[in-house]
Amino acid sequence: MSPLADVPEDLYLRLNRQTWSALRASTPLTLTAEDVDRMRGVNEQVSLTEVEDIYLPLSRLVNLHVTASRRLDRVTTEFLGTERSAAPYIIGIAGSVAVGKSTTARLMQALLGAWPEHPRVDLVTTDGFLYPNAALAERGLLRRKGFPESYDTKALLEFLAAVKAGNGKVAAPIYSHEQYDVLPDRKLVIDHPDILIVEGLNVLQPNRGGDVAGRNPFVSDFFDFSIYVHAERDVIKGWFLDRFAVLRQTAFRDLKSYFARYATMPEAEAMAFADSVWATINEVNLVENILPTRERANLVLSKQGDHSVQWVHLRRR
Repeated sequence: MSPLADVPEDLYLRLNRQTWSALRASTPLTLTAEDVDRMRGVNEQVSLTEVEDIYLPLSRLVNLHVTASRRLDRVTTEFLGTERSAAPYIIGIAGSVAVGKSTTARLMQALLGAWPEHPRVDLVTTDGFLYPNAALAERGLLRRKGFPESYDTKALLEFLAAVKAGNGKVAAPIYSHEQYDVLPDRKLVIDHPDILIVEGLNVLQPNRGGDVAGRNPFVSDFFDFSIYVHAERDVIKGWFLDRFAVLRQTAFRDLKSYFARYATMPEAEAMAFADSVWATINEVNLVENILPTRERANLVLSKQGDHSVQWVHLRRR
């Protein structure tokens, strides 16, 4: 397999799987095959070998970055003659619907939490910062769910600013994929993590109107490291349709599910609906909003049709 031709070679160092895997060095494997099975997404193929070859070197790289960040923070503290706790190290993970970024986030959370220097690693998805369905309907945005304008960017920026400032017990909203909506009465409380992973479709997007304290920051301004999970469009479409077919036989059969009607719909009709969702919503969002942010990432994981990562692109500067 070839590396991504459209990733600038002067901007990224291209590493094939074999070269990248060797950079694991002596990093111990702290997960079992059963752990990996619990973390992988619906219809996604992730083996223990994939963890060893791809995610262990990545956890080592990020650990080195965290250690360097802590060292720099101590230097600044010593220079100023003050005492303060180190700010949480924040990692952003971006990519298309169905590309496997949630699995990547869960694997990184588990692997980074095994390093003794930073045992507390929390994970937040930006789904919780979507406007509730009622607000989206009022604004005519239900068919734009997942697009940048469907998120409460101001609330997300305020959340990240509070976490980065070292505030304790910062609340994030929770999204239910079963109900297809934000849960109004539930919150995820983030309390002084060593590392916070923020996973979402548009986390590398430039700001579109949110502001904090009169400034106009990007969500990614709060990131210390960012990862983009990439696959070709036709490959992701196949994964999306395969996942929809599996969900029709599993989660959609729950009568409480927002998508329950698609479990009993004739297969051809249901899959035609899924194909339409991909073509009119997810692919459009990918092409217009998500893929253009790829070159803002510190690292790009390039996946093939079997879900394996064959190339890693590491930003040079």
